[in-house]
Amino acid sequence: MTRFVVLLRGVNVRGTNMKMADLAELVRSLGYSDVKTVLASGNVVLESTDAASAVKETMQTALRQKFGYEAWVQVLTTSALEKIVAGYPFERGRDGWHDYVMFTEKDETRDALLAVELDPELERTAGGKGVVYWTVERGTTLSSALGKTMGAAKFKPWLTTRNVNTLDKLLK
Repeated sequence: MTRFVVLLRGVNVRGTNMKMADLAELVRSLGYSDVKTVLASGNVVLESTDAASAVKETMQTALRQKFGYEAWVQVLTTSALEKIVAGYPFERGRDGWHDYVMFTEKDETRDALLAVELDPELERTAGGKGVVYWTVERGTTLSSALGKTMGAAKFKPWLTTRNVNTLDKLLK
């Protein structure tokens, strides 16, 4: 059995609403074990003998059927997520700042986000394997240069963002 973290994109924002109890029930009905949801933003931890790609396909299909939205998920092993969190290059927990990881399934998406011209007084990025690390001044997340860029429709299937504190909770 492999322990996976499944990150749903766009849950409980902009009209895509679901209860985490309903999500957990759906995931269990798919045959996955040791299922738990973390927070109300579409984070699932589960165990499976399937490959990550199979979990991804199964989850996206089931979410689309059950909740009626264009579901995109990213699936990582917990060991891969541990490495990503350990690789966060910025000082964590600075007063007045948020610490994020953007999970990008395509190198083109990662490269496009890293190419955005930023004001380093308000936000900074660094690249990693399949991720963009981002630190941004609190209160400017959505209005920052990167915040505006990452919301583009062309990135929806390939990008989801989590606060590093949330990632820590997923690893417990």
